[in-house]
Amino acid sequence: MIRYNLIMPPRIAIPIPHSGDPEYAERSLPQYERAVEMAGGEPVPIPLDQSPTETMKLIEHCDAVLLPGSPADVDPAKYDALRNPQTAAADSKRDSVDELLLQDAYNMHKPILGICYGLQILNVYRSGTLVQHIESKINHEAGKKVAIAHTVEIDPRSMLAEIIDPQPSEQTGEGPGLSRAVKANADSRALAPEERSLIVPVNSSHHQSADVIGDGLRIVARCPDDGIIEAVEGTSPDHFVLAVQWHPERSVDEDEASRSIFKALVEAAETSHAKLVGEFEAT
Repeated sequence: MIRYNLIMPPRIAIPIPHSGDPEYAERSLPQYERAVEMAGGEPVPIPLDQSPTETMKLIEHCDAVLLPGSPADVDPAKYDALRNPQTAAADSKRDSVDELLLQDAYNMHKPILGICYGLQILNVYRSGTLVQHIESKINHEAGKKVAIAHTVEIDPRSMLAEIIDPQPSEQTGEGPGLSRAVKANADSRALAPEERSLIVPVNSSHHQSADVIGDGLRIVARCPDDGIIEAVEGTSPDHFVLAVQWHPERSVDEDEASRSIFKALVEAAETSHAKLVGEFEAT
């Protein structure tokens, strides 16, 4: 285990964000890669133009999956819905790779982190559905130039709450997200930790969201102003599955809460890898 930690950082598979928009992919992928590296992991870009066999050879050598954002929308046919006129074109190559990644991750209990589109494809993969276009007073399509678009309210009993605010009574916060989360809790210090409301400001760049939640997932965060689902996580206690609708990779430099999400993924990957190695050596 020591040798693994020192010489072989956890390998995190990240599919190229979009097969038909190289400019978007080249701009966005380095942000995810840097966030993983800051957390101690090794990002492994997964091409979208290889055969399933070639893709699986790459995936098998990875310890966790990070599903990034995309300008595409999931094909509504995948969840038996008619297409909304505002639904963007699907990216079938990205979806195929995502499905291979998710199949392997669920089969091998590899950690999964979904971001924005990654949450949506995860939910559909697990037989959930999507809101194809959000109608709200909140601007969920604010974009990358808006650092804080709205807040999210996180279930205080969730894994996500433990990740970004493990000890709310003691945190001082290094960045705007976490410090504001603590401030929002300041008037509820008399409550038990599991009863405190955790409010976190986030960026936002999406026009779709999860609707009916997929098998083995549960809602752990919503936008308090309109009820839009902002995060889900797995229900299995021995499998790290987390997806958020905002973009923490954009704020890792100034926000401890954002860094904590990637750190949790990498730590889960280390644990998962060690467990798999132990099971292999025991056989």
